[in-house]
Amino acid sequence: MDIALSLARRGLGTTAPNPAVGAVIVDEATGEVIARGWTQPGGRPHAETEALRRAGPRAHGATIYVTLEPCSHHGGTPPCAEALVAAGLARVVVAIEDPDPRVSGRGLDRLRAAGVAVARGVLSEEADWITRGHILRVSERRPFIQLKLALGPDGSVPRGAGGKPLWVTGPEARAHGHLLRAMTDAILVGRRTVEDDDPELTCRLPGLAARSPSRVVLARNLDLSLDCRLVRTARDHPVVVFCGPAAPAGRRTALEGHGCEVVAVREIDDALWLPAVAEELAARNVTRLLVEGGAAVWHSFARAGFVDEVVLFHARDQGEGDRNRLLSRLRDTLLPGIGLSLTAERAVGGDDMLVFRRRTRTR
Repeated sequence: MDIALSLARRGLGTTAPNPAVGAVIVDEATGEVIARGWTQPGGRPHAETEALRRAGPRAHGATIYVTLEPCSHHGGTPPCAEALVAAGLARVVVAIEDPDPRVSGRGLDRLRAAGVAVARGVLSEEADWITRGHILRVSERRPFIQLKLALGPDGSVPRGAGGKPLWVTGPEARAHGHLLRAMTDAILVGRRTVEDDDPELTCRLPGLAARSPSRVVLARNLDLSLDCRLVRTARDHPVVVFCGPAAPAGRRTALEGHGCEVVAVREIDDALWLPAVAEELAARNVTRLLVEGGAAVWHSFARAGFVDEVVLFHARDQGEGDRNRLLSRLRDTLLPGIGLSLTAERAVGGDDMLVFRRRTRTR
């Protein structure tokens, strides 16, 4: 299942609206891995189908480990549960059940009815996390929301000026930030970040440009420059701009004329209502959303309770006191009211990367 989970991670950012799934077919008598499969770009073929194709007749009598319950409904492809039965698999080991109401246990029931041995719950916590974008989209009509923060040694938030970003972390941390972009379906910033940094928000790692996510901007009054990089590249990489219902019609027409999609959502207390934004993104098949900033946007997502994971890049501090002050500022000022647990920490070049996750209920 560890192998299957690593295969599933390969698909993050490429399989929406389908979940990224990994599958491994093994001969349990000898311990041999017969074949591996993962969800292909665009969501099809599914992981099980890929593994079966690679295994051929050797799948008969073997065991398959899969990170998510095989589907049992007819969609773009026949049900994976039926394919596993037809291939003569003897045993299916599943990490988590699929909450999609079209599946939701039916895949496992179909396998059991055909005499296939079924086990579930293996490494379910990590499988749940990898699949969380799919789970939230079908259960809460919103994407998995990951915040990326970059802070100076004293916990300060860098702010560019005149369309030029201010870097406080090194090139290795920035490269890892681009990898996060490649593993998401959409990336979001506020209007002020566009004004200050004039970002392009694409993935600029060698060989991964095609995995650049859709770009999303929160601009309540549509006060974006038509000369900013996002608008100028909207026909190359999708740009969705969320505004309030009273945003100027002329600005909307101008942005749409440059290839942007403009979506008006409800406002609460002179701010865009984030539940409406999240639901609109889920309706556009976004399962994983990366929020890059700035500080006001981070605070808004925290206040709405829409923070699942935080990846914090911190310019190397000088001692334990600095670290404690950083964590206090994160909890009390930048992301108030969000119960986060530190789950990983490592050096990235000359900086530190800390990963916080929100506690979830394992299926």
